[in-house]
Amino acid sequence: MSWKEIYRNKWVRMSFWAVLYIAWVVWLGNYWWLLGLIPIFDYHITKKVKWLFWKKEYKEGEKRNALLDWVDALIFAVVVVTFINIFFFQAFKIPSSSMESSLLTGDHLFVSKLTYGPKIPETPLTVPFTHNVIFGKESYSTLIHNDYRRLRGIREVRRGDPVVFNFPNGDTVLSKVPGEDYYALCRTLGKEFTVKTYGPIKARPADKTDHYVKRCVAVAGDTLSVRDGIVMIGQDTLQIWPGVQNTYTVRTNGTRINQRTLEKLGLNLSELAFDPSLPGYPAMPLTEGMLPTVKGCTNVVECTRNVDVYPPDFPDSWKLLFPFTESSTWTRDNYGPIWIPKKGVTVPLDRENLPLYERIIRVYEHNTLSVDAQGQILINGNVANEYTFKQDYYFMMGDNRHNSLDSRYWGFVPEDHIVGTPSIIWLSTDATKSFPGSIRWKRFLKLV
Repeated sequence: MSWKEIYRNKWVRMSFWAVLYIAWVVWLGNYWWLLGLIPIFDYHITKKVKWLFWKKEYKEGEKRNALLDWVDALIFAVVVVTFINIFFFQAFKIPSSSMESSLLTGDHLFVSKLTYGPKIPETPLTVPFTHNVIFGKESYSTLIHNDYRRLRGIREVRRGDPVVFNFPNGDTVLSKVPGEDYYALCRTLGKEFTVKTYGPIKARPADKTDHYVKRCVAVAGDTLSVRDGIVMIGQDTLQIWPGVQNTYTVRTNGTRINQRTLEKLGLNLSELAFDPSLPGYPAMPLTEGMLPTVKGCTNVVECTRNVDVYPPDFPDSWKLLFPFTESSTWTRDNYGPIWIPKKGVTVPLDRENLPLYERIIRVYEHNTLSVDAQGQILINGNVANEYTFKQDYYFMMGDNRHNSLDSRYWGFVPEDHIVGTPSIIWLSTDATKSFPGSIRWKRFLKLV
């Protein structure tokens, strides 16, 4: 007897789906969902209720209704894809060059939620297949809001993982420039001017902020520092992954490097500028693997790595670099040391280190925070000389180190903002080229 014949038995079918359903309920951890065994039993055995009420049952010889068949297929697709998106995998597109050369602008990814464990939707009322916007309007409703809860995953976030997460500063969005960092604009331009020019502002729940992808360079409990562009964890140098790139000043004899050579290296030509007065390229992003090829070009005279020191050549300032303290002498290439908050750890709290933890206390862990006239720190109305963290935090950096708005510019990523890790590139397109040359065939179905 074949498996197909065995599966035709209604008791076998019911048992199969019941076992899968029970396993899902155990994973979910909410045993009220066991009541779902009732419709499973009725659907396969008793057949008292027509659970698929939209689906037409045809009599023998009856002509099929194409419209109803399409409706049935559409409902099935919405239910199945939504279930997969919530608990297993979700499609994601790389919108910027912050992770080049590891992930390219135009890469379409499947993000694994199983790796770190899927989050139960906090804002479940959402238009299917959308994240936060549809036709320029919010695609979700906040009438129902669940507390953060994550199901068991395969493992925790590790150093070196490429991670997709909800943008921590995306809880407040400017209507006219939704892709900009509201808080950064307020610090540099002033809140009144920013809101008047780019507003009105709108708030978004944490799980409906834009998705970002960066590499985790430090996990909870680590002490991170950057010295001349080299990332350190404690006294140890962090591994340099093949896709990590920094910018170099590449001087030539006055001519440009052959464009085919640059294309073979995989450089983003739209962001590569040639300065005749140098002559050469003042900020060419290169990995360590690309360096020998560029240095070997016959018209290249010199290749020097760009490193920001204080005061920086690049307009980094205390208003741009976290934690935004005027006394800071940090730059994007000389940053820290900074300790990454860890769940359950208590730290002393004073006016000097408050800027590091202020947003964590007030926004991510939902406390009231103020400083009174005497300079005392008040949390939930009580004087606080210390604080115990309620969740783990991470420090993220883009592989394109000189073209990435990452934790150096907006701080820590809370554990409850973690979405998943890129698992496979299923399509990659280059917007600067026309079809079919725009398709990067070598990246098709590439594992990340």
